[in-house]
This record gives sequence, C-alpha cells and structure tokens, in this order.
Amino acid sequence: MKHVKNFIGAAFVLLATGSSYGCNLKAQEKENTILIAQSNLDKPAKQYVKIALLLDTSNSMDGLINQAKAQLWDIVNEFTHAKCGNSTRPALQIALYEYGNDNLSSREGYIRQVLGFSDDLDEISEKLFSLTTNGGEEYCGEVIHTSLKQLDWGKNADDLKMIFIAGNEPFTQGKLDYKDAAFNAKEKDVIVNTIFCGNYEQGISTKWKNGAILTGGEYMAIDHNRQVVHIATPYDDVIIRLNSKLNNTYISYGAIGFEKKALQSMQDANAAELEEVVVVKRAVSKSSRLYKNSQWDLVDAVEDDEAMISKLEDKDLPKELQGKSKGEIKAYVADKKAEREKIQKEIQELNAKREAYIAENQKEEKGELENAMLSAIKSQASKKNFKWD
Repeated sequence: MKHVKNFIGAAFVLLATGSSYGCNLKAQEKENTILIAQSNLDKPAKQYVKIALLLDTSNSMDGLINQAKAQLWDIVNEFTHAKCGNSTRPALQIALYEYGNDNLSSREGYIRQVLGFSDDLDEISEKLFSLTTNGGEEYCGEVIHTSLKQLDWGKNADDLKMIFIAGNEPFTQGKLDYKDAAFNAKEKDVIVNTIFCGNYEQGISTKWKNGAILTGGEYMAIDHNRQVVHIATPYDDVIIRLNSKLNNTYISYGAIGFEKKALQSMQDANAAELEEVVVVKRAVSKSSRLYKNSQWDLVDAVEDDEAMISKLEDKDLPKELQGKSKGEIKAYVADKKAEREKIQKEIQELNAKREAYIAENQKEEKGELENAMLSAIKSQASKKNFKWD
C-alpha cells in the first residue's frame, strides 16, 4: 500500500523533381497531377485528436481521479474551438486506462483498459466515475506499452496523438523498461506526457521527466489534492436550467436508446455531486459540436443520414412516436432540432458572458490537472498546425 501526500504530430510532403534527361514537361505535369490526386485520395477525410489518459488508481490518488472527473469538460470545451491546418474541425477521441490498483489482475501488470478510444462524452464521464482507488504496483512502462498495443492510433500523420500518464511512484518500476515503451510511442507518432503527483524535483529524480523527453512530450508535477476554488457567476443557474431543457430535445431510438438517454441524465447528476460549476461546464460541452449522439438520438442520426426515419421500425421508436406516419415523425424531429439549436445557442452566449464575468472579477483558478494538460495540448497541437479561434 502506497501513501504519498502529493497529480493527474506531421503533414505529407510531395517532391516533384525535374528530369535531367529531357522528359516531356507536359507528361511530367500530368504525372505530378496524378500523384497529387492519389495523395488526396489516400488522405483520411477526417482529422483526429486522440488522447489516452493513463491514471494511477493506487492509494492516495482520489484527488487525481476527482480532478479528472471535473476537468474532463474543460478539455472538451477547449477542443470545441480547435481547427486543423485546412480549417476543418478535428474529431476528439479519449481512451482511459487505470493502473497500480490491487483490485486489478497481477497477470495483466495491474493494468486495465477502462475504455478504448471513444467520442461518447457521456460514456467517458461514466467510466471516470467508475474508478476507485486501492494500493498496488505501478508499472509506468508497461501501461504505456499496453495502451500503444491495444488502442487503434491510426496512421494519419496529421492526427494529434497524445498519452497523458499520471502517478506518484518511480517511472522505472516493472519489468518493461519505460525507454522501450517510449521508443514504441515514437514509432507510432504518439507523444507521451508525464504528470508526477508530487514534488517537481522528486519527479525528475524518479525518471518521470526523462519518460516525457524521450518522445518530445512535456513533464509536469502537480498537487493532485489541491482544492480548486471556482467563481460563481450570475449566469450559472440559467445555464443549468437550459441544460435540463436541452435533455428534453433528445429522442432515443433503437435497442440502446433508453439506456443512453438515462446515462445522459446520470452524468448530469454525477457532475452535480462534484460541484455546481461542473454541471455548467458539462452543459457548455453539451451545447458544442463535440457532443454528438447519432447512435441513439434521432435528431443527430437524421442530421447524419436523412433516410434514417425510413430505416427504423415502429418498435425502435419511443412511445410518443410509435404509430405515427413518416411525415409526422420527420416534423417532430425537425421541431426538436430547432429547439435544441436555440437552447445550445443560448448556452454558448451565456457562457461567453460567464467567462467575461470571471475575467473581470477574478481569474478562475484552474485545476492542477487541467493546467498541465492544456499547456501540453496547445504546445503539441501547434506543431501539427492546429489553431484556436
């Protein structure tokens, strides 16, 4: 049982060289055009930000887990404003691992994949809230290697791929050398950022800084038990009320629809258990482009595929739409979409006023984990030609 006082990419280049053997210029131009066209065909249509959180869940890490629960929404809200080099908006995926917990299998190195890469924000929140702490062995090199092996990182050189590993024991523990894991990460174009929960110099002496430097990542030391004081604003209560109205615009469908709609409400409740301001930040995330639920919400599903209504059987619809004509269902969905967009716009406008209020009255004290992650994200994203507006 361990007790510690103090937590939680490149573009394609095409070279067209002239021939010294008198090649026909038009033929060369045609060849180059074909190569460029082929390059565009091979390039993935969507650009991703992929973040794997590797969290130490041994004893004394409750503060780290609580910060991750609360500050998930700050990270999401930051990426709402991100743009790729071609001015498109990147898709955000988050994966979650826990390590160093006695409840986990020793055969697996006290490591568990809690969630593979997912863009389901409610599911990510649910998994974070499922974490509990217990003493154990903390093998940093092995959990990094496991996440690199198990997760689908993709091969698009324009994607931003990052690992954030947080913990408080020496980075050198375990049979798998962290240097080998770092070499693996570099091969996959994954940046490893290390967050030591404790004294800055102690993290350096226990190789947490070296673990980051080997992949071009950042080393950070934080006080994971530090209490964050949030500033209440006159707009919080209104945003929370709008959040409840926003939930009423979701139309569940299919086998998982009812369960997922219930999960949405449950994660609102989990946020409220932490602090009122976390509900506000989650509401802001829910009003953004990153909160998408096409797999269970008919409004989002129809936006992706207009023919979705025709594909569904009556039994797949919620009770209020069963027995209705396709035209009636279409009109109902359109009304809910218009209502949702109106509410989301109101939340975004109120949040802008909320942020201005905080800036004028007192700078909101960001969480230790949030500060550490946002600093690394902004720095490393700029190298992949990401911008913020």
